[in-house]
Amino acid sequence: MDEALEILLVEDSPYDAELAIRALGSRNLANHLFHVKDGQEALDYLMGTGDFEGRDVRLKPKVVLLDLKLPKVDGLEVLRQIRSEENLKLLPVVMLTSSPERQDVVTAYQLGVNSYIVKPVGFENFLEVICNLGQYWLVHNEVPKP
Repeated sequence: MDEALEILLVEDSPYDAELAIRALGSRNLANHLFHVKDGQEALDYLMGTGDFEGRDVRLKPKVVLLDLKLPKVDGLEVLRQIRSEENLKLLPVVMLTSSPERQDVVTAYQLGVNSYIVKPVGFENFLEVICNLGQYWLVHNEVPKP
């Protein structure tokens, strides 16, 4: 599973997580997705700590879909820590949130987010945005190779 991981979904809402997983699955983009429910769990996964102690941290997802408002460690702090780690700082991170607040957008970009997407209201719109995100980041985007 680790070596084929393409998406790390960091989402505390079971409803939004299920919608994202279904949307990506409808385009065969969820086969290599790992879902975590809070910011600390995301950091532990990426850094090979906590419950993920011993995980080969050289194996990274192609993209992190990161919610802003998370329990334990919020999305901005997760992003801050990702960008401060030498082996993670080039990892593509997409902030996927319900917050259209200008300051959240500005702060996320100041911290190095690759994209900031406000979750659309409505089932069909949400599905379309998630499918487009998955298609872009997994199929079309080129990432630097070590």
